[in-house]
Amino acid sequence: MMRVDDAVDNPMLERWLHQLDSAARPSRVVLAEGDDPRVRRAAGELVRRGIVPLLINKDRVSMSGPGVESLAIAQLATGSAGQLIAEVGSRRGWTAEEIDVRRCHPVYLAAACVDLGIADACVAGSLFPTGDVLRAGIQIIGLANGAQLLSSSFVLNMPDRSTLAFGDCAVVPDPNEHQLAEIAVSTADTFHRLTGRDPVVAMLSFSSFGSADHETVRRVRNATELVRQKAPDLAVDGEMQFDTALVASVAAQKASTSPVAGRANVLIFPNLAAGNIGYKIAQRLGGAQAFGPIIQGLRAPMNDVSRGCDVSDIVNVAAISALQAHKLAQTSR
Repeated sequence: MMRVDDAVDNPMLERWLHQLDSAARPSRVVLAEGDDPRVRRAAGELVRRGIVPLLINKDRVSMSGPGVESLAIAQLATGSAGQLIAEVGSRRGWTAEEIDVRRCHPVYLAAACVDLGIADACVAGSLFPTGDVLRAGIQIIGLANGAQLLSSSFVLNMPDRSTLAFGDCAVVPDPNEHQLAEIAVSTADTFHRLTGRDPVVAMLSFSSFGSADHETVRRVRNATELVRQKAPDLAVDGEMQFDTALVASVAAQKASTSPVAGRANVLIFPNLAAGNIGYKIAQRLGGAQAFGPIIQGLRAPMNDVSRGCDVSDIVNVAAISALQAHKLAQTSR
């Protein structure tokens, strides 16, 4: 984990904030767990960085300082946010008790704030598990137009100053070929939106272009073809091994005609186990700064942080969420 000072000095964060400078108004990010001391410290840093944090608290008064807006749970539950949750619950067949619980749940209230336009984006998860965040996102915000799947990616800032995206590392345990293709397209889009760079997508496996054959290899191979159909202009190739995707000398031996091998910046793992293990190896042994998980497929940004997060993690994910909302607003004009 990074210290809060690392968030202040993080070049990736500075690039994201620079892109937000063109916004017509400051981004508003609701932080679901406003009573968490880490969240309150992060809120102060976000104010300093030009982002307006909205903290959901048990009580009306926030101790986070000037520039931070405080939203009391009771006030939200009896207002438009609570009404939205009740309407959603009625459509979904929730019991009265289930509706009452969700109307007072900070993560559901945060999602409702985004759906109602009170906030541009949401960050949650410092006190509540990922499952709560994902369920609130799907049930209250809903999937984006054309999206069939909720997935995730991490953006990694490597020690050599290169930037990579890994997907999926947090949501879909064992994707089929159609889901794997959607993860690839979504992760490529996340990478482009957050870095401004053209994605070059490698579909990873233990095989490189037919060097081995197995059901899981064929799944990656089929997913690659589906990605080409979904996004004809996207640079994508596979199946390939990790070193084939990243190391030019290995690519020259194993895949000399591939337009992706040796220069990939978006890496799509065949399942959640590989993706989760892969990003943690890059972070813990490779010295990468890992930002995420970034949730993909929702109509509006709602992102998760680990319950083991520190202040800098919250600041970074909030900045990502604000930038996602800014980019979404630009494309919808």
